[in-house]
Amino acid sequence: MKILVAFLGLVALAVATPTVSPSKVVCYYDSKSYVREFEGCIYPAQARMLPLDLDPALSFCTHLVYGYAGIQPDTYKMVSLNENLDIDRNHANYRTLTNFKTKYPGLKVLLSVGGDADTEEEQKYNLLLESPTARTAFVNSGVLLAEQHGFDGIDLAWQFARIKPKKIRSTWGSIWHGIKKTFGTTLVDEKEAEHREGFTALVREMKAALNLKPNMQLSVTVLPNVNASIYYDVPAIINLVDIVNLNAFDYYTPSRNPKEADYTAPIYKPQNRNELLNVDSAVSYWLTSGAPSNKIVIGVATYGRTWKMDGDSEISGVPPIHVDGPGEAGPYTKTEGLLSYPEICAKLINPNHQKGMRPHLRKVTDPSKRFGTYGFRLPDDNSEGGLWVSYEDPDTAGQKATYAKSKNLGGVSIVDLSMDDFRGLCSGDKYPILRAAKYRL
Repeated sequence: MKILVAFLGLVALAVATPTVSPSKVVCYYDSKSYVREFEGCIYPAQARMLPLDLDPALSFCTHLVYGYAGIQPDTYKMVSLNENLDIDRNHANYRTLTNFKTKYPGLKVLLSVGGDADTEEEQKYNLLLESPTARTAFVNSGVLLAEQHGFDGIDLAWQFARIKPKKIRSTWGSIWHGIKKTFGTTLVDEKEAEHREGFTALVREMKAALNLKPNMQLSVTVLPNVNASIYYDVPAIINLVDIVNLNAFDYYTPSRNPKEADYTAPIYKPQNRNELLNVDSAVSYWLTSGAPSNKIVIGVATYGRTWKMDGDSEISGVPPIHVDGPGEAGPYTKTEGLLSYPEICAKLINPNHQKGMRPHLRKVTDPSKRFGTYGFRLPDDNSEGGLWVSYEDPDTAGQKATYAKSKNLGGVSIVDLSMDDFRGLCSGDKYPILRAAKYRL
């Protein structure tokens, strides 16, 4: 009798205790890293990230999102952007990645489309939304592609038009801009209402098609500087998607803001800044629009944005700061204005006493844990060699995970694994940004 009473008590406790779903750690893997090479190194493959390099990360990930597929302009079908890499027998990345589920049975592997990687005739993303026939072709081909290669679903990283960056203006320019604003603002998309409705229809149709397959998921990724209030009808789509990944970073970039550098992904608004350009604002929009908090995932970039400091830059390095365009390309990423975390780490620990080498970056942390980390190096007497970089490190990644936990959000995403320190060059630990975020959830 006592055993029965004890058993019934345990049952009652289980019923009374709400089930808490584990936090998501959504890990992105960009296929571009497969062909990356390191300049000036006798081991050029050291910069490349192959699927096998993912293995140490996947025990920390609940989802692996592989990017990127694209849209064929003439048929509107979803296609691989690199069939030789993704599908052909020599590499077969699609199958290689989905086969990881054998070792990690709880892992969900999704195929992402768009993600700013599909650059051929980009207007096709809008044209597709305007045509029911095009949407049908896209949905049917996408579900077939995912099913054929063992994916667990599709991620829509849709390439919507971006908000315009803030311009640096003279006094007269600011006055004239103020006059123009009183007569209305210039739209970045003249058919924004139609595209909003079209995307809602696309989500509905994609979800219906995925529901015909067992255990297939649908996620959406909101790319940086896309105005979610314009394109995402939250009440209409939120019950149709499993994850909403907010890429709440790249608010400032050298291409968008070549003359002024600032924090690229603050959690909260720094003083005297735009109210919308921070993580908390992005999260608040979705929550106040009715999204369940456990569906929202915060994106953490594993790279930094860099600018050149010159003779007019303030010696304190405190942002916002005058700059002169993007910083020089790194040996791994080979893109001006962009450095991966290990590239930044190398500049932080680079000794400044060796002849012919530039001084290291001075790292500036944020005691308030609200805005982020940055580093800078002052230019020399000839205004050369100056650099300013806003970036994520394990500390700030952990702070964003803590923020997600405090808001009862679904978790975090790592964008992407190939720019984390996947070889352990900085501290000896592989994937330090991923690990820090996971441990703080």
